[in-house]
Amino acid sequence: MLSWTIALAGKGGTGKTTLAVCLIRYLVEERRGTVLAIDADPAMNLPSGLGMEVEQTVGQLREDLRELVQAAGSMSATALPGGMTKQQYLDYQVQRALVETDRVDLLAMGRPEGPGCYCAANQMLRVIIDRLSSAYEYVVIDNEAGMEHLSRRTTRDVDRLVLVSDPSQRGLAAARQMAHLAAQLDIRIGKVYLVMNRVRLPLANPLADAVAHTGLELLGLVPEDPTLAEFEMTGRPLIQLPTDSPVYQAVRQMAPQLMER
Repeated sequence: MLSWTIALAGKGGTGKTTLAVCLIRYLVEERRGTVLAIDADPAMNLPSGLGMEVEQTVGQLREDLRELVQAAGSMSATALPGGMTKQQYLDYQVQRALVETDRVDLLAMGRPEGPGCYCAANQMLRVIIDRLSSAYEYVVIDNEAGMEHLSRRTTRDVDRLVLVSDPSQRGLAAARQMAHLAAQLDIRIGKVYLVMNRVRLPLANPLADAVAHTGLELLGLVPEDPTLAEFEMTGRPLIQLPTDSPVYQAVRQMAPQLMER
C-alpha cells in the first residue's frame, strides 16, 4: 500500500494539534481511507483531541528495552522474553502500544530518551514504524516544537510538511527556521507548506509582508474560532467540533491541496 504522510510542525502553542485533529477527521469522513495518527509530541495532546486513551508509549518501550539489555550485560537475545530478538520484541510491543478504533489508529511516541545511547533502539523503532505506517493509506504526524522526531523517531519520508504559525513575527521566524532545518535532515520531504492559525481576517499588511519574507508557500489561513475555548474549558475532544466550525472548514478547504500527489 502506498501511504501518504503529512507532518505538522511549528513552535509551541501555534495550534498544531488542533489542525492535526481536523485533518484526521477530514481524512476519515471525506477520504474514507485507513488513517494512522502519530503523536510525536511529549506533551501528548493528540489523544485527548481525538477522544482516545493511550496506555503505553514508544518512549516507554525504548526504556524497557534498554533496561532489559543492561540487565543481560549485552545486546543478546537472551535478555528478552521468550528468546525473542530485539527487533521481534520491539515489533510486538509497538503493536501492543497501538490504539485501534474503527475510525483511526493512534501511536504515541511519548517522552524523548534519557541519558545514554539509544541509537540501536531508535534505528529498530524507525524500521518498525516505517513498516507499520506502510499499512495505512494516510499517516498524520503531530510533532513537538522542533524537527527531532522527523529525523530520529518516526519516518524518513514525509510527503507534506505543514509548518504552523500563529499570527506573530516570532511564529513566522520559527517556521522559516524549521523549513531551513528540514532541508538539512536525512529525510525526504515532498513539499513544505505554511499555515497561519488563529488569524483575524483580513491579514494585516505587516504580517502579509512577513509571510512573503519566509519564502514558504502559504497553504491557507485559519481564523479564530470561539468554539475552541469552550471545548478546551470543558475538555471535550476536538474531533467533535461542529462541522461548521471555522477551524474545521478552513482545514477542509486546505486538505485537497495536501492530498495532491
